[in-house]
Amino acid sequence: MCGICGILQTSGSAKFPLGATVEKMAQRIRHRGPDAGNVWADENAGIALGHRRLSIIDLSEAGSQPIHSDNGRWILTYNGELYNTDSLRKNLENGGSKFKGHSDTEVLVEAIATWGLQRTLDLIEGMFAFAIWDRQERKLYLVRDRIGIKPLYWGKIGERVIFGSELNALRAVEGFEPEIDVAAAAAFFRFNCVPAPFSIYKGIEKLFPGQFISIDSQGQIERGLYWNLREIARESIKKPYEVSDQNAIDGLETLMRDSIRRHMVSDVPLGSFLSGGIDSSLVTALMQAESSHQVKSFSIGFNELSYNEADHAKEVAHHLKTDHTELYFDPSMALDIVPSIAQIYDEPFADSSQLPTYILSKLTREHVTVALSGDGGDEIFAGYNRYLWYHKIQKVTTCLPRLLRTGIAQGLTVLSPSTLDRLTALLPKRLPHFGDKVHKLAAILPLEGDEIYRALVSHWQGLVLGNEKQEGVFWDQDLSSDFPDNISRMQFLDSATYLPNDILTKVDRASMAVSLEVRVPILDHTIIEHAWHLPNRMKLRGSTGKWILREILYKHVPKQLINRPKMGFGVPIGEWMKGPIRDWVEDLLSEQKLSTHGLLNSGAIRQKWVEHLGGSRNWQYHLWDVLMFQSWWEGVFKQNSE
Repeated sequence: MCGICGILQTSGSAKFPLGATVEKMAQRIRHRGPDAGNVWADENAGIALGHRRLSIIDLSEAGSQPIHSDNGRWILTYNGELYNTDSLRKNLENGGSKFKGHSDTEVLVEAIATWGLQRTLDLIEGMFAFAIWDRQERKLYLVRDRIGIKPLYWGKIGERVIFGSELNALRAVEGFEPEIDVAAAAAFFRFNCVPAPFSIYKGIEKLFPGQFISIDSQGQIERGLYWNLREIARESIKKPYEVSDQNAIDGLETLMRDSIRRHMVSDVPLGSFLSGGIDSSLVTALMQAESSHQVKSFSIGFNELSYNEADHAKEVAHHLKTDHTELYFDPSMALDIVPSIAQIYDEPFADSSQLPTYILSKLTREHVTVALSGDGGDEIFAGYNRYLWYHKIQKVTTCLPRLLRTGIAQGLTVLSPSTLDRLTALLPKRLPHFGDKVHKLAAILPLEGDEIYRALVSHWQGLVLGNEKQEGVFWDQDLSSDFPDNISRMQFLDSATYLPNDILTKVDRASMAVSLEVRVPILDHTIIEHAWHLPNRMKLRGSTGKWILREILYKHVPKQLINRPKMGFGVPIGEWMKGPIRDWVEDLLSEQKLSTHGLLNSGAIRQKWVEHLGGSRNWQYHLWDVLMFQSWWEGVFKQNSE
């Protein structure tokens, strides 16, 4: 895996030290590629491309970048892995292409030189973000993979187009004066991440998954999608596979095994993330089935039992006979990591599982250079608890008028969450966070239709001072006609937004901060396209999510090791706020710090902090949003603006 960056100086702009500037940009993202770095520049054409290399396939100089096509027309800087490199190379060699090494980089640039960009994009399989310069047409292309596994930012400073794998690279460009985009900040506080096409800075965008952009020497910009998830999902559900349960299970397992096999190709040591849940256990099980030696597996545990899955992971590892390593995450580690975590994520990001993901990546990197992860299973195969919540709430909303539901909701909130928790403590079966769940239900009960889904995935609303725009796919009126079924509609929204903007961003930044490459075989686009053709009953059956993934996994791991309530990859951050990291929290949530930038309603934040400390409500996720923004403001924005 690697980091890329560059500048295109369009016609009419003043001369600029392109090569030297791109060298500085590349140094800012050295962690993404510590093994080597190069810059290619053509000052007369006004273009410079930079690259930082983490060597995975073909460790020789033949895999170095930026790389030129054999005919000299194309120059590529590329971040990613192609999983069908061998078949592409054979086809190219049959057409007369010659190769100096065996890197996927060389195959990619020769494929574009031979077949053109559009056909190549249709053919390649993998995760990637790349920039390629066409010397003949004097045109720059920026491309992001179908699912959004790898990041790519871009924007204009005057007449110059700048781009990079991380915002940090763009800040190295002289004349770039970052200004916070208030709409992006509002979206961050709502969704705990900054969604594409926004970045936290005005004028700088993220490419959408499956998007390409072309910029010519005159600065003319064209945008397009070479892979459209919405179109694929919409058309696929109209043509569901008519297949028996067993044939569906066997067919998906064949696709999964093929994807795992291709994702395991590496010239450096490789392992797997293993939480003990459905997705990571399935990936690890199929890795072990496809491997002639012990797979190295890695997990993180917590001393707080309600958050700990390490024991389950160890049992799965023991059954599969993997070479397993685990590490327990305790509050002392949080003290070391929390103050600097915002810098790793480059722009505000507040999924609290970023902490264990970083620690897990660091642990894994001590043993291997590449790891496979189970990310994507929940979105593609309907694994989130909110799908069941939505389904149940929808039944209530169709039976009861809104006015009556509003009255019931008011009745549910008469008692505080802490009082409800104390009452349920008398019951023989413990109900963790019962009071909070009741109050969350009360907030959702009066809502209808897609309002329910938006509420389930939203944190703050109205926290950012000024007008919050309600726009984008979440408010698209055509969604209901494209996806009449509620579950499919939520799956699409999660796959198009939460997956690339939160989950994959979390893993990319945490892993690349320690120079670890993480691959996600469940998100092979052939599996995604196949999954959208499967009837809903193959994914959500009764109250069981990811039904078909479970059935495949049961072939390799006993049910009793797997069947338990879903936990996710959470951390006891709410308790840590009251204890080991409280001083850090108090400092960032002080009236003085909250008023520094003038963006937020500090009164609303302080109220939630008081309630959290007093135990009347658990506002850990809302507060974590604010803490990550404040920490980013102090350690990234303010520091780089002075």
